[in-house]
Amino acid sequence: MSSSIRIDIPDALAASHSKYEGASGRAWIAALPALAASFLDRWELRLDGPARHGVVALVLPVLRADGLPAALKLQPVNEESAGEPTGLRVWDGDGVVRLLDHDPGTGTMLLERLDADRPLSAVPDDTAATGILAELLARLTAVPAPDGLRRLADITAAMLDQVPQAVPVLPDPAERRLVRTCASAVRELIGEPGDRLLHWDLHFDNILAGQREPWLAIDPKPLAGDPGFELLPALDNRWAEIVATGDVSRAVLRRFDLLTEVLGLDRRRATGWTLGRVLQNALWDIEDGETALGPAQIAIATALLERGGRN
Repeated sequence: MSSSIRIDIPDALAASHSKYEGASGRAWIAALPALAASFLDRWELRLDGPARHGVVALVLPVLRADGLPAALKLQPVNEESAGEPTGLRVWDGDGVVRLLDHDPGTGTMLLERLDADRPLSAVPDDTAATGILAELLARLTAVPAPDGLRRLADITAAMLDQVPQAVPVLPDPAERRLVRTCASAVRELIGEPGDRLLHWDLHFDNILAGQREPWLAIDPKPLAGDPGFELLPALDNRWAEIVATGDVSRAVLRRFDLLTEVLGLDRRRATGWTLGRVLQNALWDIEDGETALGPAQIAIATALLERGGRN
């Protein structure tokens, strides 16, 4: 059916795979049109609009044979993406996009169609948007993680192993101290890493308007751990709005307090795990060749540390 359909791969998606994955990324992109066409045939799908993409995945709006709108998501199977269908099955559409079909060999998924033109980031009221995100996050993290997912305990242990080599890369003594402080916070918590099913990347652009529910989460990177590790993406997203308030610390803490209140989290513990997330981002940046921490990461960590996570 679809062998004659032309699947155009966005240049930005191809560039992303080439940048981060090198030869293997270019090979995957080269094979992607045929892969997409094969699943259009296999699942009896018809294209229903232009392709969408993120850094990794290609998403094609499609119609099923029964006329139901859906989305065909194609991405390589790797450590980050392997748990996505598992998490989606466990959540079963409760606050999150519904999984309709999945091919384990290629990682291809058929998903419920949401409105990609209406992300939560389009809601202008920051407090309202943060509240919606918090309510979804509370629902998602209420579920115990199934066996077989990556564990926060293992991820944080690996992070701590990297700190001695990473810190000297930063020329700024204040930034080196901050990274060590974040590492200390993680060491205090690593013995109780939690067992909830985490999304790991829930920010305002990973929530889309739906018909079944007003808002639904997309693109999880499932992880077993403590919900406090979930907060940072919602703190540093729409950062320009935080800066525009003129009081960055106050704006960060307002979001943090709303999130922890809705999720029912101990703020001191949530502070520690958020500092752990700052540490993770710092280590990723250093691995990518950066020699300075991002301003948002510094500001968030500083705001939390200055208050002490006790209020």
